[in-house]
Amino acid sequence: MRLHFGGFSFDPEGRELLERGRPVHLTPKALELLQHLLRARPRIVAKEEIYRKLWPDVVVVEANLSVHVAELRNALHDDSREPRFIRTVHRHGYGFIGEVREEIEPGPSGVRLRSGRREFELLDGENLVGRDADVRIRLNAPGISRHHARISVSGGRVTIEDLGSKNGTYVQGERVQGPRELRDGDEIRVSRELLVVFRSPATGSTITESD
Repeated sequence: MRLHFGGFSFDPEGRELLERGRPVHLTPKALELLQHLLRARPRIVAKEEIYRKLWPDVVVVEANLSVHVAELRNALHDDSREPRFIRTVHRHGYGFIGEVREEIEPGPSGVRLRSGRREFELLDGENLVGRDADVRIRLNAPGISRHHARISVSGGRVTIEDLGSKNGTYVQGERVQGPRELRDGDEIRVSRELLVVFRSPATGSTITESD
């Protein structure tokens, strides 16, 4: 389950913070602090509880916690005087006060794309194609835009739409002008990359990629 707040999203299982799809670097302790505050929201968490969680069986000075709170606030562009996310209760502790939306991660759709020896598994919902770090089908060939195309899977129906890329998206040799339905065996060309749609289970020595 992924948690969304402001322009951020946090994956508690993968311990990953993203800002508008881009990874945000945090030290392990700052990530652990964020995770604990999100889990406890909207309760104000006492400093003693945070010490036990982040530094079990270790005596630490209060300055250590202040450093990680400051790191977290800096990553979230949060102002301690007018906080949007992290509230300080003087001499007591901290709490997460931002509005959080929970999103259950979509499951596999049973539809895959094959590109040479690589296979990409599509999820139910939207699957972005491009060269950016946040896309589902990541391709690095020249001429591919950061967010090049979108493949949507819903109720067994698969469609593709170009996202205004400079070099276009082609299905069966025809440039995609709007949402177009994809069928088993259809060939998608994105710059130099050729992707084939199929619903069969993965076999052989292919490399399955989910990122």
